[in-house]
Amino acid sequence: MTDTHAHLDRLEAPNEALERARGLRAVLSLGTEPASSAAALEFAEAWPNVYAGVGLHPTEAEAFSDEVTERLRPLAAHPRVRASGETGIDYYWDAASREAQLRVLAFQLELALEHDLVMVFHVRSKDGSDAAERDLEAWLREHRPPRFVLHAFGGDLRLAEAGLELGGYVSFAGNLTYKKNAHLREAAAALPADRLLVETDSPYLPPVPKRGKKNEPAYVRYTLEALALARGVAFEEMERITDENARRLFRW
Repeated sequence: MTDTHAHLDRLEAPNEALERARGLRAVLSLGTEPASSAAALEFAEAWPNVYAGVGLHPTEAEAFSDEVTERLRPLAAHPRVRASGETGIDYYWDAASREAQLRVLAFQLELALEHDLVMVFHVRSKDGSDAAERDLEAWLREHRPPRFVLHAFGGDLRLAEAGLELGGYVSFAGNLTYKKNAHLREAAAALPADRLLVETDSPYLPPVPKRGKKNEPAYVRYTLEALALARGVAFEEMERITDENARRLFRW
C-alpha cells in the first residue's frame, strides 16, 4: 500500500504512526509552508519509506515572499523530495486572494520544472460554488504541468476529466468511505485504473471505521478497501494497481 498524501508534522506522535506504517511501500509527507516543508524532509531523511513534498498551501499565499522562495528552493533540490506542493486554489477559507494564489502556483510550477517534481493540487470552493475547480482547470489547461495529481478528489468530474486529458492522476482519501459520498464511489468506479491513487491526508479525513480519530498513514488500507469494492476488484489487485501508479508517478 502507498499513502500518497500525509502531513506527518501535524500528527501528535508521528514516529509512532510511522512505526505502524512500516509495511507501506511509501508515504509522501507534504509541506504547506517552509517550516512544515522542512519537517517533511526531516521525516524523509529518517524513514526509508517516506518522501517529501515542499510548497506553500493556497491558504498561505498571502505570505508568499522572497524569503519564502529562498527557504523552499534548497529544499526542493533534495533527492528525497518528489513533489512541489501542496499547492492549488482554495476559495473556501477566504484566506488569500485569487491573485496571490496564482503567484504561488507560478512559483510551484517553476520548482516542479526545475527539479522534475510532481505538482500536488488542492482545490476547494465555497459550498454551492465551483469557482476554484474552474480556475484550477483553466490554469492546468494553460500551463500543462508535466506530472501532477488532484489530491483528495472531491467529485468534480469536469476537473477530473481535464486532469486525465492532460496526463494527471486522481487521488482518493478517507471521504471515499463516507456513506453520503456515493458520488465519489461512482467516480472511483468510472475513472481509468492506471490514474488512480489513494491517500490519507493525515491527520485529516479519517476513513470509516476510524472516524472521530486522527487519521494516520496506516489507515490508507480502509480507503483502498473502499476503492476496490467500488471497482469490483480484489483488494490485492487494487493494491497492486495503486502501488504501481504511485511508483510510476513519483519515481520512488
